[in-house]
Amino acid sequence: MTAVQLIGVAASLSLLAGWRLYACVFAVGLAMHFGWLHPPQQVHALAVLANPWVIGVAALGAVAEFFADKIPWLDSLWDSVHTIVRPVGGAVLALAVVDPSNPTWQVVVLLLGGSAALLAHGAKAGTRAVANVSPEPVSNLVLSSTEDVVSTGGLVLALSHPAWAIGFAVVLLALVVAALVIGWRLLGCVRRMFARAQPERSL
Repeated sequence: MTAVQLIGVAASLSLLAGWRLYACVFAVGLAMHFGWLHPPQQVHALAVLANPWVIGVAALGAVAEFFADKIPWLDSLWDSVHTIVRPVGGAVLALAVVDPSNPTWQVVVLLLGGSAALLAHGAKAGTRAVANVSPEPVSNLVLSSTEDVVSTGGLVLALSHPAWAIGFAVVLLALVVAALVIGWRLLGCVRRMFARAQPERSL
């Protein structure tokens, strides 16, 4: 892969890790195990991602995340627990893919990968918080299924067509930022609705 392709793949994986961390670890582990993606040579410890035990645990985590993400309020609890885990995972995946030899760039990649995952996680957690207070029952399922489709398609695209990964990462970043802005505004509307409802109840 070229440098641009590596950056695109790393950015895509980091952003997707903010939604589906275990699926990303599973996909990267498989790709390394079967030689579709080169294991890191500069950061040797991260070659453990290709270990069958790590792949197996990631697969179990992906299954658990798939079902937990479909249940209202349990999804928000799951997101809360993974507020630290997802950014760390996104940083590790970025470092494993880019595999810089210079310690300075290793730190830069870690910071950027973790920030991308945290950004995506924040967008996901915010939209779910809004969906969970919505009176209709399907928005949560629709959001979760959409994330499943985008994450699966993004993983396949990034790992099988690295040349397109940078474009996908840019589009995904734009969607994440848009979701953050919309989610923040909707949360503000929900807070105002509850604030207006409280005086009415007291009367």
